Amino acid sequence: MKLLLRIIRVIVGILFIFSGLVKANDPLGLSYKMKEFFEIWNSGLEQGTFFLKNILINFFQFLHDHSLSLSVFMIAFEIIAGAALLLGWRMKLFSWLLLLLIIFFTFLTGFAFYSGKFTNCGCFGDCLPITPKTSFLKDIALTLLIIFLFAYKKNIHPYFPGKINFGIMAASVVLSFGLQWYVLNYLPLIDCLPFKKGNNISEKMKSPPGSAEDSFAIRFVYEKKGKQFEFSPSELPADLNTYTFKSRIDKLIRKGNAEPPIKGFSLRGSTGTDSTSIILSEPYCFLLFCENFSAPVSYWQKDFEDLRKAADQKNIPVYIITASINEAVIALQKTSISDIQVLDCDFTAIRTAARTNPCLYLLKQGTVVNKWSYKRIENAVKDLPATQ
Repeated sequence: MKLLLRIIRVIVGILFIFSGLVKANDPLGLSYKMKEFFEIWNSGLEQGTFFLKNILINFFQFLHDHSLSLSVFMIAFEIIAGAALLLGWRMKLFSWLLLLLIIFFTFLTGFAFYSGKFTNCGCFGDCLPITPKTSFLKDIALTLLIIFLFAYKKNIHPYFPGKINFGIMAASVVLSFGLQWYVLNYLPLIDCLPFKKGNNISEKMKSPPGSAEDSFAIRFVYEKKGKQFEFSPSELPADLNTYTFKSRIDKLIRKGNAEPPIKGFSLRGSTGTDSTSIILSEPYCFLLFCENFSAPVSYWQKDFEDLRKAADQKNIPVYIITASINEAVIALQKTSISDIQVLDCDFTAIRTAARTNPCLYLLKQGTVVNKWSYKRIENAVKDLPATQ
């Protein structure tokens, strides 16, 4: 029994630490996934008549608005709880916390699986995408293992003396929060997104080779004597002239897997002209992705001005990409960079590209050469291409 208990402790503890560290590389990604859950739940509640409807809607909206904080603390707790289990530290407390956490995770992955509204639950971040079904089965297995640990928690004792255990636990707290602070300010250590360095944006906007497109069947809707009938082109009746044509519909009969890695990446100016292909064919260009202007422009204005001057000397164009041109115009109107061309782009595409707000990209004919957090724009000046 002792050996089995020790093996299960190691498996569960390492898995929690590993899961937490993978997500700690990109806590924004987890927060976006959480927002999807809260939006779907609130959408369902708004259509229902549940007597606690308004309370739950307000609660989920609160969690939606604070999803990043929730993401950071949940990731940190995974790492800390995994370390506590390996050390056997304060198991009366952490056995309860682990049990509650895995029940919550199992509920989320179960919903993701049975709802059919998610292709990736986000359990291991974007670096290790797994299907909702796989994640749900994984959490069921983990639940059984944690129930076993919970039942025998009295047999789990600290591995090291008190001061050593406390020191290791303190280090896990610093690591879990420190790592997330760093990546939220200076970009993920490991970039697993489709906009990572070396990727060509135009190529990533195409469906993967060998993928299958959605398959549709044509149906014609006719009406006769107040009733509607659907016919395929080969099923049209001989007395078709006695029917009244109503509409044509294309029914999805087989879902394909032709979804491109990058979706919604379209760059348009204030006039609505699509400039995507022009910009992605530039020999070199800088794109500053601004999800919004909640952070004052003054935080990055000086470094960006220096970058623009250096880029102008090499004839490298600089653009600002945002989901709200009007907001950008207002934020920039009293600055020395108000004349920079601002382009509109889909909010989700910007959120995928920019893991800091703002985030600077250097492109070479559409290929991502480098990217920088707004706190490191000065480094972009040093890394300017030698020639244009």
